[in-house]
Amino acid sequence: MKKKIAIVIGVTLIQFIRIDKDHPTYEKSGDFLTVTKADKKTTNLIQSACYDCHSYDTEYPWYTNISPVSLWIGHHIEEAREHLNFSTWAEYDSEKKEHKIEEMIEEFEEGEMPLESFTWTHPEAKLSADEKQLVLNWFKSIQ
Repeated sequence: MKKKIAIVIGVTLIQFIRIDKDHPTYEKSGDFLTVTKADKKTTNLIQSACYDCHSYDTEYPWYTNISPVSLWIGHHIEEAREHLNFSTWAEYDSEKKEHKIEEMIEEFEEGEMPLESFTWTHPEAKLSADEKQLVLNWFKSIQ
């Protein structure tokens, strides 16, 4: 009985730990899709498949209000932005931009992105083979 009470108290207390859902301000003119002048279809595909984790334009679903799921998602977004943040693209030097584009190509070619765990809850982010190829070809064209 004490174990069950401890679990209930723990689950209740963890609900008071919140992730940072602030959307930092940034110069929209420095965003990846603006700088690279992506066409509308490519823009829509990249935004739906990548921007929730890799930009400051994250849309937080309702379940990000429930710990420990929110903590896992918050950490995932934090790491994703550290690795690649489309919102701060203009701040990258040319060498870093070139390297990030190479990494994007590699991730898409290997089917690593978008993450499967993301597409489970965001079916709009699951790209068809043709859509993946379109994005991949576009990444290669800006390389």
